[in-house]
Amino acid sequence: MTTAENTCGPTDTPSDIDISALREKYAQERAKRLRPEGSKQYVELADDFAGYYETDPYTPVAPRDPIAEDIDVVVLGGGFGGLLSAAYLKKAGVEDVRIIELGGDFGGVWYWNRYPGIQCDNESYCYIPLLEELDFMPSKKFADGPEIYQHCRNIGKHFGLYDNAIFSTQVRGLSWDEGLERWRVSTNRDDDIRARFVVLASGPFHRPKLPGIPGMKDFKGHSFHSSRWDYDYTGGDFTGGMDKLADKRIAIIGTGATSIQCVPFLARDAQHLYVFQRTPSSVDVRDNAPTDPEWVKTLTPGWQKERQRNFHAWTFEGMALGQPDLVCDFWTELGRNTAARVMALDDPASLTPEQFMGIREEEDYKIMERLRRRIASTVSDPDTAEILKPYYRFLCKRPLSNDEYLPTFNRPNVTLVDVSDCKGVERITEKGLIVGGREYEVDCIIYASGFEITTEISRRYSIESIQGRGGLSLYDYWHDGYKTLHGMTSRGFPNQFFTGFTQVGISANIAANYELQGEHIAYIIAEALDRGATVVEPTAQAQEQWCATIRENAVDNSAFDASCTPGYYNNEGGGGGEGIRSHLGEPYGPGFYAFGDLLAEWRATGSLEGLELHG
Repeated sequence: MTTAENTCGPTDTPSDIDISALREKYAQERAKRLRPEGSKQYVELADDFAGYYETDPYTPVAPRDPIAEDIDVVVLGGGFGGLLSAAYLKKAGVEDVRIIELGGDFGGVWYWNRYPGIQCDNESYCYIPLLEELDFMPSKKFADGPEIYQHCRNIGKHFGLYDNAIFSTQVRGLSWDEGLERWRVSTNRDDDIRARFVVLASGPFHRPKLPGIPGMKDFKGHSFHSSRWDYDYTGGDFTGGMDKLADKRIAIIGTGATSIQCVPFLARDAQHLYVFQRTPSSVDVRDNAPTDPEWVKTLTPGWQKERQRNFHAWTFEGMALGQPDLVCDFWTELGRNTAARVMALDDPASLTPEQFMGIREEEDYKIMERLRRRIASTVSDPDTAEILKPYYRFLCKRPLSNDEYLPTFNRPNVTLVDVSDCKGVERITEKGLIVGGREYEVDCIIYASGFEITTEISRRYSIESIQGRGGLSLYDYWHDGYKTLHGMTSRGFPNQFFTGFTQVGISANIAANYELQGEHIAYIIAEALDRGATVVEPTAQAQEQWCATIRENAVDNSAFDASCTPGYYNNEGGGGGEGIRSHLGEPYGPGFYAFGDLLAEWRATGSLEGLELHG
């Protein structure tokens, strides 16, 4: 059972390791996966590949007349980012709010991702927002996807967001109309919506990413992206039972967070499953426990914010001396183990930052070796076990946990195909996939290849054109780096606001980021409306000062990122002339909670310092 005050100390990790040898091994494994084109190895979802993004397998698109209207606020995106932005607008007294969403309902990543076995992969009590406000408690530590999706819908109902929402609609363009002093929002449904304010809240996990494998269009079998799961083809639902796969040979490309969860279900139901892996994930024990009702009775108001802050301290801040670890799982293990080493010193206070990072690095290597030895003891075939071992630092890739993934490779109908030497699948034919000169004939290819997280900003936003004052393109304006005030608004783009990872403080919990940003954006919009302003945007000086603040206080993780195996955390190693680009944007160095304090102090003055208001 999950308890309120878990008592957990350092874990038992191997001490008989050669860090120098491992460091060399890590570098070798990284080098053989590097591709010169970097993130450009992934095809853009347009033309022949647009269906992988725009097709909705869950909700039929109902015909409707185009909408032509004036409105106060349009929020783009109906996931946590959009829901929380709209919710805080409602809390601030702004009622004329419309969410526009590509999917058929609210939920974002939890609407689209319905693959078998889908669960939250960090603790539900921290991750799922507004638990106290909606009086909801997740059923287990790592909640199932449908439960989180339902909570998204409940947020929409609680704040009356369904009343004005437009679903099954793709925004094509945003352009600032100087005469109207409004944003003109064009869509694939021929809408002409004239919004006083626009909030871009599409999130980083909404646009599927496809590997640019030669011959993809030649395949004569069935294929789909894991975020557009085709249950008409597979049968079953998120609990499995895919009875239509009994005579099918299935290929799944990718072994990240999605694949870890759905591979065990595919293996049970398919005639044969081929798992194509470029880089293995680190997979720890999940031990998913149901929520203890007795623990719930002990909770007092504010418990979720306290837990989120505790989780952040043990992960992003490295450790939290003097605090219990309330989460106690694979995410916080490195912090706990580092803290135990620090507290064992004769004089912990004398520890220099360099010494601290040295201790943390050693504990990092030990944890990763523990995970590799877990694989060796779980997977019966030594060659398969070796291929599954991750050789990189903790947090080079997203850490994962699952109790069924590794044992799946002991099944006779499962084949692991290592594509690291080829840097990916070489080619797709009419019948299957080629790796190392061998063709694997399959009936269906599932692309579990993730999302557009560090590709070009124009691809990530999925909007063809965003033009501010004088036709200025946001994509051109941000091409060489973000230019914002507080990461949420840019000069030249009046009345436009952004959520996500730009130039903001970053929490270990993405939903906490959206809450903080949603509250701040809602305050500015509400104040502008109350003061009768038709236009609000940052001054050039304030924006320059914020950019300088971000860069002067930046924490330089470039050496760590450059040492990591290619993946979305480091923009696929920085090839293609793009360089290392963090999936976290340009974070505010002092941290998430310092950033929150800064914003609260800014709002408390009531002066809207750094913003120009007109009208």
